Amino acid sequence: MIAEKMKGLVANNSAIRTMFEEGKLLAAQFGEENVFDFSLGNPSVPAPPEVNQAIIDVVNQEDPTFIHGYMSNAGYDDVRQAVAESLNRRFGTHFSSRNIIMTAGAGMAINILLCALLNPGDEVIAFAPYFMEYNTYVGNYYGKVVAVKPDTSTFMPDLDAFAAAITPKTRAVMVNSPNNPSGVVYPESTLRDIARILTEKSAMCAQPIVLIADEPYRELVYGGVEVPYVTHFYPHTAVCYSYSKSLSLPGERVGYLVVPDEFHDFANVITAATIANRVSGCVNAPSLMQRVIKRCLDLKCDVAAYERNRDLLYEGLRGLGFECIKPEGAFYLFIKSPDPDDLGFIAACKKRRILIVNGTAFACPGYARIAYCVPYERIQRALPAFQEVAQEYGLGQR
Repeated sequence: MIAEKMKGLVANNSAIRTMFEEGKLLAAQFGEENVFDFSLGNPSVPAPPEVNQAIIDVVNQEDPTFIHGYMSNAGYDDVRQAVAESLNRRFGTHFSSRNIIMTAGAGMAINILLCALLNPGDEVIAFAPYFMEYNTYVGNYYGKVVAVKPDTSTFMPDLDAFAAAITPKTRAVMVNSPNNPSGVVYPESTLRDIARILTEKSAMCAQPIVLIADEPYRELVYGGVEVPYVTHFYPHTAVCYSYSKSLSLPGERVGYLVVPDEFHDFANVITAATIANRVSGCVNAPSLMQRVIKRCLDLKCDVAAYERNRDLLYEGLRGLGFECIKPEGAFYLFIKSPDPDDLGFIAACKKRRILIVNGTAFACPGYARIAYCVPYERIQRALPAFQEVAQEYGLGQR
């Protein structure tokens, strides 16, 4: 009955969502306190109280026919201008409302940009490990994801492999920093190298290769680490952003797409992406949340709580013999599977009611992602269960 293109998606449903749903079933069976669910990147830190107050103020102070009505498919003009001015203050850019499209999160920003850019058969390069939905987003427009394996000692892109992966079919390259699932932040030197390679390789293509910066974790960094703003290094860069993580609003689905004036064929691209926002069925980003975001542009969530979680989990697992690098951002720990089959490792964890996601789902077999955006106490309670897993694999005994 279902469409052919959906059969593969049904058979290979998101490993993250599958584990999350299993977690709910286990919680009902054993009690939530006895299940250690680290599957979903669902922020545990509440939204800043100013966000809730902004919702109340918008509803009470603004015209209801305005705040609940249609607007330009790109979003409210004043909200887009406010977003542009905020970016200009923070990153030394020169955007205006014409460079911004308000979207239903970063995922929709990526989708409308790909809709505007891709022809069937076009290739989009992604640096593994990468967010698994990139495959679906690119496939929505009949493109193909080409994965570039990382240097697993650092989880930075292998730039030689990247250069070799570019072909005349390459239309775009995805970068996600801070990265989901590794937590690494790409330094300026890496971004400049990527830009240099794209400039050199674009000569073989009919048009410049596009760089897509997926940045929902931009504000979630630790120890003063800087996240460079990618448009400074390559003119044909589009930025996709979400307030899901920075303001703990994943269910509200609000973010934006930035397309700079310097972007190749800017006028047509921004127009096509705006139309894609409509024909996708979204029409526009949620109107109420756009009005709220305008009042909350300088806010962010309590990053210190995630840093505390990171330190406890990282030190705890390293002490048990697990191998991992220390994340600089986001709220994920990407650990090396002690089992050559990462699905076997996931199953061993699940026996102890630990729910994590296999690295294969992120195009990086042999690893697993642990989302530590959970209550601190859950990590404390989970460490003895992780110790049982470590003992099963003989970690710390070699």
